[in-house]
Amino acid sequence: MKSIERIGKKEEEYVKEVLDTQFRSSKGAMMMTRFEQAFAKKYNSKFAISHINGTATLHSCLAAAGIGPGDEVIVPPLTMSSTSFAVMQQNAVPIFADVDPETFEIDAKYVEPLINERTKAIITVALYGLSPDMDPIMQLAKKHNLVVIEDNAQAFLSYYKGRLAGTIGHMSSFSFQSSKHVTSGEGGIILTDDKELALAIRRFSSLGYAGVGAEKGKITKKDIQNPNYERHVQMGFNYRIPELCAAVALVQTERIEELVQRRIEAAELFGSVIKEKKCSWLVPQKIPDYAKTSYWTYVVKLEHQNVKWEEFQNKWLEFGGDGFYAAWKLTYQEPMFKTLSFNFVEKIYNNKEMYKGKLQDYNKSLCPNAEELQKKLIQLKTNYWNWEDAERNAQALRKTIDFFDKNNI
Repeated sequence: MKSIERIGKKEEEYVKEVLDTQFRSSKGAMMMTRFEQAFAKKYNSKFAISHINGTATLHSCLAAAGIGPGDEVIVPPLTMSSTSFAVMQQNAVPIFADVDPETFEIDAKYVEPLINERTKAIITVALYGLSPDMDPIMQLAKKHNLVVIEDNAQAFLSYYKGRLAGTIGHMSSFSFQSSKHVTSGEGGIILTDDKELALAIRRFSSLGYAGVGAEKGKITKKDIQNPNYERHVQMGFNYRIPELCAAVALVQTERIEELVQRRIEAAELFGSVIKEKKCSWLVPQKIPDYAKTSYWTYVVKLEHQNVKWEEFQNKWLEFGGDGFYAAWKLTYQEPMFKTLSFNFVEKIYNNKEMYKGKLQDYNKSLCPNAEELQKKLIQLKTNYWNWEDAERNAQALRKTIDFFDKNNI
């Protein structure tokens, strides 16, 4: 297997195009526009709105959906806390739904009991590159008039029942942070087919400018040179992606198939080792027949009664493997949430009676499946652009399995 470049000459060429403009305001959205058009075309989506990062994208989606104080948004706890932070940035309340114990994804059967008159949206997360089972979630959303936002930060060119993940919900969010399939160091983008939502997203992320639109990301020089021009029609944030980041993201979008395929190849290499060794105590994330994952990581559940997570990692490192990652602490188990508990909303809205007895208590067990999984998950990296590194880590996995099996640990 040949090695590939993570960042190459084409990225350098596009960055130079931006630098050659001397950052003239008349050229200010050149790369951003090209990037948005290319990404929308790749996903056959009507509108793409780029952002500074993949948390700002979620914030803009929630604002565009009209989520506000007192509203509840159902989210999974097994993911980066950014998903829930975006909800709180809109002064809304994250409500945590449990995950399927085999796919590790948010599950409609755990979502439905949490829906009430305050519920306004569901954020799904395509964890590790795998889409959740979206059809039941979309059916719930239709039944209860809810907005569905797909958090696809870890899923590029993943599929659900033949459809690209990111084209199923009302809006979808992608991240171009440095660890993602495609990257510009930082950056994000939102996809939607709804023109009204696209306009609301654009204005919220562009200082509420009147002169922007669903497909137009920047006001014109002619507009702002008029002394009578009224710029701001609403409050908005400055979430626009910088041109240098857009230039790199554009090239990475053009190379997306190559970059995603390398992740899949690395994951398949690790999977082949587990099959070769007939290792029953490393249980990979279940990939249902209806899905095709893009393997942001290759994740396995450690089910060995006598081997602790740290022991597995230490032996892996001893055998020449790179470091790998644990799953994030469940969001509601982070210190911020555990200390806030009910007081979080009560302090914001100063209305204890309205929320008394209705909010989740973050100090209790809310999502038993996720709580059990989080302690056991091993997230093996798949971003091996040098194939020799992938093979070295596969060998470390092979030796680690052999060690614990042969020593009957």
